[in-house]
Amino acid sequence: AEAGQTALEQKEQSNVAGGIERKSTRTWAMETGYDAKKIFNKLFRDDIKYLLSMETLWKKRRPPNPLDFDNLPHTECSEPSTVMRDQRVWSMKECAQVFSDCLAGLKKEFANQGENGMLVWDKDDELAMDFVASTSNIRSHIFGINQKTKFDIKSMAGNIIPAIATTNAIIAAVIVMEGLKVLNGRIEECKQIYLNRQPNPRKKLLVPCALDKPSPKCYVCSSKPEVTVVLNTEKMTIKTLEDKILKSALGMVAPDVEIDDGKGTILISSEEGEMEENNDKFLSEFHVGNGSILKCDDFLQSYELKIIIAHKDKLEEDKEFDVVGDLSELHAKPLVEQPTNQNGGTTSHQEEEDDLMIVDEVEVIKSGTKRKADQEPDEINAKRPKSSGDHNDDIVIL
Repeated sequence: AEAGQTALEQKEQSNVAGGIERKSTRTWAMETGYDAKKIFNKLFRDDIKYLLSMETLWKKRRPPNPLDFDNLPHTECSEPSTVMRDQRVWSMKECAQVFSDCLAGLKKEFANQGENGMLVWDKDDELAMDFVASTSNIRSHIFGINQKTKFDIKSMAGNIIPAIATTNAIIAAVIVMEGLKVLNGRIEECKQIYLNRQPNPRKKLLVPCALDKPSPKCYVCSSKPEVTVVLNTEKMTIKTLEDKILKSALGMVAPDVEIDDGKGTILISSEEGEMEENNDKFLSEFHVGNGSILKCDDFLQSYELKIIIAHKDKLEEDKEFDVVGDLSELHAKPLVEQPTNQNGGTTSHQEEEDDLMIVDEVEVIKSGTKRKADQEPDEINAKRPKSSGDHNDDIVIL
């Protein structure tokens, strides 16, 4: 840049380091009297040209486009004139004008602060917000970044989400109303409320419903919260247990963990630095194995949980761990032996059900004696002959 070249060509001065007098941007700006044109060209033209001189920076990215205060691009505003100033994107000439006006206003405010005064930025300060909006849009134009409205920039700069009268505001109000019931101890009156896109047949947008009852299988809201975690105790470190399982998967913030072994062995402590020496150790080093129980307590959330460890050498899909609801689900169900028939085959339940028949007229022959059907009850349950080991010679003739 011209400014850098001029500095190099100056005569060496004996009272400065390296023969070049160096000044901070603040000192230089004060010496110029906070001249808007000079500061604009220094920040958005000379400094950008200096960056362009570093050719290696722009081999794989779009190079910036420096701007000159007297030769700004003219861009038409795409929004209609009825749109509020804060709700539309400013042109470069408008940004430069706002930059100049804000600089003059901030100069006066700074002068009123006295010798050791200091300006404090506030998103609600109109002058300061205009200055940030104009300079950020100028920089965005230079580096090919999409420009934003002042309203959007204020949201990002203040790290806030503007509250507007839409669905979010309505739901936020409903949450507060239900929260008041909780604080007043009227939990039984709480409802879960849905906001419909269109009014229902009763012409209502908000539809209250009864709360779902706590699920006994949920490890958070059940009366005895516990969960089974399948993992390899020889590869799972204490740090991984804390970060990935307790905090990420189970939603704890500052857990305390001890082994339920009757000794009260502490694995993890919520006190910073107290148990850090355990971080790189494996669970197996603390004799945690299949069936071990870890008692976890998160004091910040009043959240207590028991973790049942189920050791497995290798999990499916190379997972580090798997959270399941019940330890019994991990055990294979025992095979039930099927009864065998006379031919040596198995007898299914369907075949056994077919053995039961109701007949109207039967003749029963037992040991050569014949009985008439009219001497029998109305309904006779006839079963299949038993195995050869049973000497029952009853025969059913249909």
